[in-house]
Amino acid sequence: MASISTLLAIVNPLSGTASASQREQLRLYLARQAEQAGYTADIVVTTHPGHATELASAAVRQGIGRILAVGGDGTINETARALRRSASALGIVPMGSGNGLARHLGIPLDPKKAIDKALNGKPVVVDSGEINEHPFFCTAGLGFEAFVAHLFAQQPIRGLSTYIRTAYRAFWTYKPETFAINGHEKTLFSLTFANAAQFGNNAWIAPRANIADGRLDQCEIRPFSMSVSGALAWRLFNRTLDGSAYWQGEPITKSVVASSQPLMIHADGEPIMLSESECEVRVLPGSLLVLL
Repeated sequence: MASISTLLAIVNPLSGTASASQREQLRLYLARQAEQAGYTADIVVTTHPGHATELASAAVRQGIGRILAVGGDGTINETARALRRSASALGIVPMGSGNGLARHLGIPLDPKKAIDKALNGKPVVVDSGEINEHPFFCTAGLGFEAFVAHLFAQQPIRGLSTYIRTAYRAFWTYKPETFAINGHEKTLFSLTFANAAQFGNNAWIAPRANIADGRLDQCEIRPFSMSVSGALAWRLFNRTLDGSAYWQGEPITKSVVASSQPLMIHADGEPIMLSESECEVRVLPGSLLVLL
């Protein structure tokens, strides 16, 4: 991973449901297209959690300008956190279950088309967020979504169908939680801080979110009866959730959330169990370059 003309591609072999032969075909396509675009592609497969961050950090120090994350939202998060406030730009090749950031940015879900975009795109400045010291680029949150993220991480098989089954089962056992948000106590079904407009799979939690406006959208869903759950789900996927009486949102630059116990959170779908009962969420305006 040596020269300044090198393009680095970081590949998570566990993301998505592609077969080994499909992944090899994609690797060959990436190498060929990169060569045609004038790059030497260094394609590295991750072997452990945090490996993408290590690889991307080294690439930034070496002055590599294009760093591609080939994987799901977790891989993109690990890669992007090393690129914040640097001159290196992130290319996204979505291979995950939700692909929330890619969908928000209009990046093709076809991996080959996404590779072409990453190789030929121009750097565009976007915001990022932090929940305590944990960076996020799409969404972070507490409540039901964090509960599902923790359950999903325990599943032996990834993919959309597994996520749907996990979320459905979780819905029947989850109990709304009470949080103090900037000193105001609220009992909520979920609490989301959205940099991008959706979780993934076109589930639009913050329909009006702008990823480059220097703000996050704080979205609250208050407890609801089973009789309206279908209507809320319809609104979530129809991009009209902000029209529901159960949804409340506002733009913020910083927010403090406290509870009576250590907080279960997620950052870009990755489950995190805090040792603290309080977290601070803030936006980092214009902190990342993305190839679009």
